[in-house]
Amino acid sequence: MAFQVKVAQGLKAVPAAAWDACAFGGSNAAGDEDPHNPFVSHAFLSALEDSGCVGAKTGWAPLHVLVEDEAGALQGAAPCYLKSHSMGEYVFDHAWADAYTRAGGHYYPKLQVSVPFTPVNGPRLLAANDEHGTVRAHLIAGLRALRDQTGASSIHATFLQQADLTALTAHNFLRRDDQQFHWFNETYGSFEDFIGALASRKRKAIRRERRDAVANGITIEWVTGADITEAHWDAFFAFYMDTGSRKWGRPYLNRTFFSLLGERMAERILLVMAKRNGRYIAGAINLIGDRRLYGRNWGCIEDHPFLHFEVCYYQAIDFAIARGLDRVEAGAQGEHKLARGYRPVITSSAHDIADPSLRGAVKDYLDQERSYVSDVAAELSTATPFRHRDEDHS
Repeated sequence: MAFQVKVAQGLKAVPAAAWDACAFGGSNAAGDEDPHNPFVSHAFLSALEDSGCVGAKTGWAPLHVLVEDEAGALQGAAPCYLKSHSMGEYVFDHAWADAYTRAGGHYYPKLQVSVPFTPVNGPRLLAANDEHGTVRAHLIAGLRALRDQTGASSIHATFLQQADLTALTAHNFLRRDDQQFHWFNETYGSFEDFIGALASRKRKAIRRERRDAVANGITIEWVTGADITEAHWDAFFAFYMDTGSRKWGRPYLNRTFFSLLGERMAERILLVMAKRNGRYIAGAINLIGDRRLYGRNWGCIEDHPFLHFEVCYYQAIDFAIARGLDRVEAGAQGEHKLARGYRPVITSSAHDIADPSLRGAVKDYLDQERSYVSDVAAELSTATPFRHRDEDHS
């Protein structure tokens, strides 16, 4: 079959059904991967564009790479952006950019194959049917051609599933590893079943944290689907802006984005909202896959001990158990998650750098970094709170 590669300057040019057929195709959900990763859906990515969170003015110019067959039917796609900075990616290359600039090069623009502002593993080379790897090969060739056409220094595909990582490294992309903390559902029937697998001291600490989190008359609500109202979004956005402004200076998402998300994919959204004295005071937004729950943004307008852990981590575990989900992915960083039953997981990205000198220097650095990340993950794996066989169940 002959293929042709095109570039779309925004998802308005791509029918939602055609994009989603690639995003949720069987080629993207091999092994234990989630068959429906909501972040690569047309609904989520178009909400970022239509709200203005993503666009040329924000330094995220959409240039999605498409692969069509002879009949013009979409067979593959890669969510791609021409970047003029390195913000909102969660895989940090600022030092590479600085070094290249000091050496007289131009690091920007660059191409970013990712979901903006979202440190969540998922498919990046989307293909409904790619048994022989032909569609992915055309997507990779298209990305390299686009890099040359735009004068970009490099291509960065981040938070990759294994199939995409394998394809990209086979085409000489450089692998980079990092670490997150995920919770795994060992077919628990309840939260108590889960903490029953922990050491006694850890069980007691978690029970105390959950009790203290709601001690000041706080109640917790799950809101999803048609029950989500604009009032919920108003409250959540206030939390997001307050906490985001204090934490990293400029939150990436605007109020319109959340309304569009509610309109387009409410059944995939879980809001965990905390209320005290008749008003919402904190909340977290999660997206629901077929197998996984993805924790994203959190915020609050009142500080209460352990409320962050309750709303973001323990309630997510409760929901995953209730829905029979396999895993909770709680976002980037955070070794404090380890004590709460989340386990270290390696995440990977792939990078293709045009300049041989910069590529060589980055390759040497990544070889050392991968070894360090692996050693840290192995060490942390021995520090999980799960009990040994001879420990009590009290």
